[in-house]
Amino acid sequence: MELKNEHLEIPGNPSVDKSSSYRLNHRENGEPLKSLTEEQWSFWKENGYVVIKQAISRTQAEKTAAFLWEFEEKDSNDPATWYAPARAEMQMKELIGTGMVEVYNHPLLWENRQSPKIYEAFRDIWGRDELWVTIDRANLNFPIRPGHEQKGFIHWDYDPETKPQNVQGVLALADQNDPNMGGFQCVPWLYRNYDTWKLTQPEDRNRFQPDMTGLEDELVKVPLEAGDMLIFNSTLAHGIRPNRSEDKVRIAQYISMMPADPANQALIDWRVRSWSERIAPEGYAFPGDPRRWEQTKYERAELSDLGRKLLGIDPW
Repeated sequence: MELKNEHLEIPGNPSVDKSSSYRLNHRENGEPLKSLTEEQWSFWKENGYVVIKQAISRTQAEKTAAFLWEFEEKDSNDPATWYAPARAEMQMKELIGTGMVEVYNHPLLWENRQSPKIYEAFRDIWGRDELWVTIDRANLNFPIRPGHEQKGFIHWDYDPETKPQNVQGVLALADQNDPNMGGFQCVPWLYRNYDTWKLTQPEDRNRFQPDMTGLEDELVKVPLEAGDMLIFNSTLAHGIRPNRSEDKVRIAQYISMMPADPANQALIDWRVRSWSERIAPEGYAFPGDPRRWEQTKYERAELSDLGRKLLGIDPW
């Protein structure tokens, strides 16, 4: 069975469904949380994002960051190595210069995806045990330099008008406490007020990039420490902020989870093949690594019992 890729012309990660047939957890009957605190839950509902402190250890985060430097053939202590031309053309133009690292299935990335603490947080977000993890990449966002400018951006990966049942996430692999360095930014005000805000916008507005005129003061720069996991609702407008620091590099891995779709055998087959053969997703925002280092230089990741279920190789 051939997999239908719904992300060839839009952002979003094609390793999972575009939107889930299951609703995000609303706790209508006051179901107890298994991982998040009530304070975290309230913040999530109000702002559209939540931070899980030390979802992985700082040691594991630093280990993953060191691998990303190696994979990119760059020296963390030598800025002269940081600004090499991109290896592949990015169709999603707002991502150009943001430091996307085209690696998807390295053992260290899978070790982080299998973190029980990360899984348990997503389990509360969805209100169900049966989840699949996204097969996604990482990021090294360097300080702006002449000839290497990046203005930052705010967007949605999915048209919020379609009410997508989807969440996204980013795992910090280095401290991101300096608001001047590149990192996650979002607009919780727009998350809360989208339905009234859209009435003030033209009918032919860009459904993936909001006009930020008048919303500049509503932009929130979220501080993170190495090992922290940030989960956000896909209807939260978000993006990568420009790195205006002198020498600090934003380092992160993208991780999310969606309800498993065991009836979609084509997607299961693709996911297992992606892990087994170290194949990158194909989509509007995913150019891949033309060197094919994942296939030629690194071993296949070992999966835990949880990891096998999160991939889809074993059923829940």
